Amino acid sequence: MERRFAGRTAIVTGAAQGIGRAIAGELAAEGATVVVADLNETRAEAVAKELGGSSFAAAVDVADEGAVAELHRHVMERTGRIDILVNNAAIQPFTPWDDVDFAEWRRIMRVDLDGVYLMCRKSSDEMRRSGYGRIINIASNTFLAGTPNMAPYVAAKGGVVGFTRALSTELGPYGITVNAVSPGLTASEGVLGGPHEDSFEFTKSLQSLKRRAVPADIAPAVVFLASEEAGWVTGSLLNVDGGHVRH
Repeated sequence: MERRFAGRTAIVTGAAQGIGRAIAGELAAEGATVVVADLNETRAEAVAKELGGSSFAAAVDVADEGAVAELHRHVMERTGRIDILVNNAAIQPFTPWDDVDFAEWRRIMRVDLDGVYLMCRKSSDEMRRSGYGRIINIASNTFLAGTPNMAPYVAAKGGVVGFTRALSTELGPYGITVNAVSPGLTASEGVLGGPHEDSFEFTKSLQSLKRRAVPADIAPAVVFLASEEAGWVTGSLLNVDGGHVRH
């Protein structure tokens, strides 16, 4: 039986660990050539090796316009196409409002919102030429919950949701869908060992499903939106948080 993404090329940012790594794994298992795009080139190469097949690593700072342009040049040169883009790369601070100065605000916006714009700008240009594309932006249920001590992050993810909706309108005529997935607190490498780890027990008490989320819980929703089965879904926010905010 032919795999769902055979012949497709997918770029997954922040794919060297956590949710991005899980997404990359599922796409590759279904036949995609996955570009494991991450700031950490060593980890990205290790993940690409695990995926096997035609997948490969690419070092990129998603907030650097030149680096994003070079990534897309490299991918097009190597595969000749970009079918799927998953914007997963993000930084997730835990900073009280009184400690958020403008430098911190811009640091977070640079990656979590500017990076999504830059990746969408370049990938959508290639997708428009082929008349096909799937863009999935990773948002966060913090946007729906108004989580404290994360104001810049919540604002950036709110921007991602709004941008997703607007871009779906812009790109629909070209056969490109644009959707967002909204995970809750997830036990990924970026969360475990940080200040967010102390929030799991409280978060579980608010969820319908009483356990910690893991990256493998999030990846199938992204893969669905990247598939042909979701061809009539665009401009949507799919909440994947075990029934926390019940959006």
